Amino acid sequence: MKHLLKMLDLSREEIMEILNLADQLKYEQKHGIPHNHLQGKTLGMIFQKASTRTRVSFETGMYQLGGNALFLSASEMQIGRGEPVQDTARVLSRYIDGIMIRTFEQAEVEALAEFGSIPVINGLTDFCHPCQILADLMTVREHKNRLEGLKMCYIGDGNNMANSLAVGCLKVGMDVSLACPEGYYPDAEVLEFCKQYPNFRLVNDPIEAAKDADVLFTDVWASMGQEGEAEQRKLAFKGYQINDDVMAVAKPDAMVQHCLPAHREEEITAKVFEEHATEIFDEAENRLHAQKAVMVMLMSDKN
Repeated sequence: MKHLLKMLDLSREEIMEILNLADQLKYEQKHGIPHNHLQGKTLGMIFQKASTRTRVSFETGMYQLGGNALFLSASEMQIGRGEPVQDTARVLSRYIDGIMIRTFEQAEVEALAEFGSIPVINGLTDFCHPCQILADLMTVREHKNRLEGLKMCYIGDGNNMANSLAVGCLKVGMDVSLACPEGYYPDAEVLEFCKQYPNFRLVNDPIEAAKDADVLFTDVWASMGQEGEAEQRKLAFKGYQINDDVMAVAKPDAMVQHCLPAHREEEITAKVFEEHATEIFDEAENRLHAQKAVMVMLMSDKN
């Protein structure tokens, strides 16, 4: 593994290696055991999309690993003034040891990896969100003690979260059921990948998708950059909500995950959110530990 660009690139073995290392690093951090794997290393963090969890978790993670993180706002860089991404990649490769980028176009992330000579981590694009899904899988395994054979249900927009969840969960042996309205299905490349798995289903009915689910996921109806579509999306996604009716058909011990921020009473009711708040905020915390594992695997001299 040279980069983390998308879940489609990772093997099952690589995913499990990341999760196992994340568990170890979380244990060490909780017990005050030093793990300065990235002493003297610097991560450049390019943000073309604003963030709370991504910035804080990467910056804190680098500090805990003994390294340094640089916040690079795209609006203040030459890349925001038209410098080709391939030039930015080659310049940064001579200064720092890794790049994390949170942006719109997946092609920009891929170009950084192609033209640079240092590891590139996808902190989010409109196509996928691999760091979040690694944290999600880590959290599900913490609560359920396994991944293989569990049923995952996702309700909502076929966006970057749906794309990455479907791929990641299938690769680790989970059953995957997505409920999305017509016109808001996951990316065609992702659906083509999913076709090879008989335990994958894409339906329009949230109740049908949630039946016997072990874990339910959702995301906001309008993601960053789609604010102009908010009213249209409210109509399209009416009924695509994790609520008591949905939870009633899932398994009695089903857990709920949300990548946050959550819009209560839209994609999830306040009642269900608060009933599962511990699981959701465990998920948010695990962004830190999963990303530390990725950085160690990509940037440590031992790898």
